Amino acid sequence: MDIEKFLREAGVRFEMREHPPAYTAQEIAAEAHVTGDSVAKPVAIAAGDQNYLCVLPASHKIDLTKLKKVLKAKKCRIMEESEMAKLFPDVEVGAEGPFGKPYGLPTVVDEHLTQCDTITFTAGTHRRAVRMSYADYARLAEATVADFSVHL
Repeated sequence: MDIEKFLREAGVRFEMREHPPAYTAQEIAAEAHVTGDSVAKPVAIAAGDQNYLCVLPASHKIDLTKLKKVLKAKKCRIMEESEMAKLFPDVEVGAEGPFGKPYGLPTVVDEHLTQCDTITFTAGTHRRAVRMSYADYARLAEATVADFSVHL
């Protein structure tokens, strides 16, 4: 999915930034000069027969026990990069945006991210990032909001 095109067609305001290659959400925070609390980190999750895109702040990590309860799943795990490459064939592995719906994935956003006025996230490549309002993101993502992370 071309995130820039998706956002333009949705008519939302956003800022696209080019930056040196950044491979972790914390590196993106440093390049964008923002805190890790406002960088949206998408993580693909397998829970039984269903896959999800979970989105949390870069300054947090997933608590799988909490997430299992949220997803009402007996088991859940973070997907391997090879699995993610199949789910998101049109983006660089590890540079997925925080929108699961275009890929047929339910999106679950950690409640800590909802406290941000603006969020920053990768735009399909390790060299581009988007900054936009959380309110616009929430409207487009159509995500479930839940508590499934802990601060690093």
